[in-house]
Amino acid sequence: MFSCTRSVLLAALLSLGGVCGVVSEVLAADDPATGLGGEVGLGFGYQPHDPSGSRYDTVPLPYVDLDWGDVSLGTDDGLTWDAFKAAGFSAGPYINYLPGRNANGSLRGLRDVPNMADVGGYIQYAPDDFWRLFASLGSAVAAGDGQGGLLGKVGGEIGYPLGRGIIGSNSLTAHFADARQTRTFFGVSDEEAQATGIAPYRAGGGLQNLTLTQSLQVPLGGNWSWMTSASWIRLTGSAADSTLVRERGEVNQGQVQTALSYHF
Repeated sequence: MFSCTRSVLLAALLSLGGVCGVVSEVLAADDPATGLGGEVGLGFGYQPHDPSGSRYDTVPLPYVDLDWGDVSLGTDDGLTWDAFKAAGFSAGPYINYLPGRNANGSLRGLRDVPNMADVGGYIQYAPDDFWRLFASLGSAVAAGDGQGGLLGKVGGEIGYPLGRGIIGSNSLTAHFADARQTRTFFGVSDEEAQATGIAPYRAGGGLQNLTLTQSLQVPLGGNWSWMTSASWIRLTGSAADSTLVRERGEVNQGQVQTALSYHF
C-alpha cells in the first residue's frame, strides 16, 4: 500500500510542480532558459516490500523528471543541484527519499525501519544526452536508534533510439553501504532472533547489490508518453549472506515500474 510518507511526498512533488510552473512562466518572459521543464506523471510499481525481498507489493508511484536551471527533481535521483558544471562534468549536493520497512507478515518480530532522507553529494559525467557515468555518497537521516549509516552508488547509463520515436536505455548500478546501514535492513539481533526464529546475524559493510535496469519511453501523441522499466537486483556480500535473506527473502529480485507522463 501507499505509505503515509510516500503519499506526502507525491503531494509535495505535485505542489512543487504547480508552484514552479507559475514561477517559470514569469522567468521565461525574460529568459526562456530559466523556465521549468520536464515530465510528470503517475503510475505503479511491482517491487520488493523491503531490501531482503521477503515479499512483493504493488504500489502507486509518482514519475518526476524536472529541470529548472541547475536544479533537477527526479524519481530516481531526488532533488539535485549542479553546483559545478564544466565539459560534461557536474557535481553538487542531493537529497532523496529512502523508504523504510514495515516489519509485518513474514518479518513480524523484526524492528520497523522508518522512512529516511538520503543526503549527500554526487558527481556525474554526461557529455551528451545518451550516456552518463555517475557516483554518489550520502547518509541516511532521521533513522531510528542504531539504524541509518552511509550509502553510495556507482554506475552508468546508455540510451538509444529504437524507431518510431521510442527511446530505450540500459543502466547498471552498484550500491554500497557501511556496516550500520547494512545491519539496518539485513541484520538480526539476538532479541529479533528469539521473536522470529531467524538465526542471529551481524551484517557488515561493502557492496550490497548490483542493479541492471532496462527502460523504455514510448510516445503516445501530443505531449504524452508511456514510461516503463524492468530491473534485476542481485544482492551481494554481507546482504546476500544474511540469515534474513536466506530464510525469508531472495538473493535475486525483480522490479517492474510503469507510468503515464506528460512533457511540458
